[in-house]
Amino acid sequence: MIKREIIQSFSKLTKKQKLEIASELVNDSDEFRKELASFWHSNKQIQKRLNEFSENTLTNYPMPYGISPNFKINNKIYHIPMVIEESSVVAAASKAAKYWAEKGGFKAEIISIKKIGQVHFTWSGQYERLDFLMPELRERLLKRTESITENMRKRGGGIIDIELIDMRHELENYYQLKINFDTKDSMGANFINSCLEEFAIELKDFITESDAFSEKDVTIIMSILSNYTPECIVRSWVECDIEDLNDADDDLSAEEFVKKFEQAVKIAQIDVHRATTHNKGIFNGIDAVALATGNDFRAIEACGHAYASRNGKYSSLTDIKIEDGKFKYSLVLPLAMGTIGGLTSLHPLAKRSLEILGNPNAEELMMITAVSGLANNFSAIKSLVTKGIQIGHMKMHLLNILNHFNATLPEKTKAVQFFKLNKVSFSAVGDFLSDIRNKRIHKEF
Repeated sequence: MIKREIIQSFSKLTKKQKLEIASELVNDSDEFRKELASFWHSNKQIQKRLNEFSENTLTNYPMPYGISPNFKINNKIYHIPMVIEESSVVAAASKAAKYWAEKGGFKAEIISIKKIGQVHFTWSGQYERLDFLMPELRERLLKRTESITENMRKRGGGIIDIELIDMRHELENYYQLKINFDTKDSMGANFINSCLEEFAIELKDFITESDAFSEKDVTIIMSILSNYTPECIVRSWVECDIEDLNDADDDLSAEEFVKKFEQAVKIAQIDVHRATTHNKGIFNGIDAVALATGNDFRAIEACGHAYASRNGKYSSLTDIKIEDGKFKYSLVLPLAMGTIGGLTSLHPLAKRSLEILGNPNAEELMMITAVSGLANNFSAIKSLVTKGIQIGHMKMHLLNILNHFNATLPEKTKAVQFFKLNKVSFSAVGDFLSDIRNKRIHKEF
């Protein structure tokens, strides 16, 4: 009988003990233990490192690690590592890379690189008096964090500015210290949070010790970085003469294709249902590169979606401009990424991914990642306004369906050949395999 009950002190158990307990949650306990153990890395040192990335680790969870080749970005060629399980994403990126390489490639630029941290506090004193003393407080805050920021300052980064924000119109006696940081090539989460916690201590000391304040009641609520970084912005784009898009589809002229493409983008700008799927296609590419390079894809996604809502309504992250016979398609979004610290050097494949990319700095990685997002989105819209998304997607999904039916290698070979000319669906693949297995398939297959 499967045991489902409170487990005491689970985190203190050995990995083997945890696995033993977890195996009691499934029907085939012995097979479960063997299966999970089969994914352990053969190198014990690497496995030890992987175990330490997260808590209560039982095994490793494999994900496909691939390459999307031939990206021409700012006239430089990149072969981009991607980690993703969704069928067709790597293929879509690769198709867009090849398509635009012949038309000048992708362009990208960094617009700004600020990251944000906040000290949230309540105080019942007068805002004007604290605001007047901000220059003095700022000096004390910077002095208190000198030892933390020393190495970052040597690399040209550190604390950019500190601002007092009055939020009493939203919540009684609520204020913020809003701090902008430049963390150079690191993601900077630990650096920022360490600075903020010291700021919180110094802020309370400053208010309670100052003769300028009669009110001593200050409460630090929390100190934490923000994953919304609207001033850490990258832009990527493609452009060409409209007539150069004659090869976009066999059945549409360049002008017809551009018109449909433009309409599809504008729909994503005005309809939240379409915008959500549109932006998801962008993050197909972005998340895959973030995972491959050991960056925080969850923070990137949260920030991107918040940015898509910055004007009060969720909308497309891309824009299109058709004028003077030119087609220009662009993506602007916040991307806080790093190439130093975190998993970027600890995870063996993250380190290799950066090596494959030529060991870029953070700004270069931001541009590469943004281009990957734009490439996936372009391919998706190109398919949607021409042959439809399912033809390409389901053909890439074919092997997954065949595996679901436990198809043999000869059956897979025959199926791939057959579905080159036939529409892929779950039922169609099932019927095809049934015909093979019942020996009713045509001789040519």
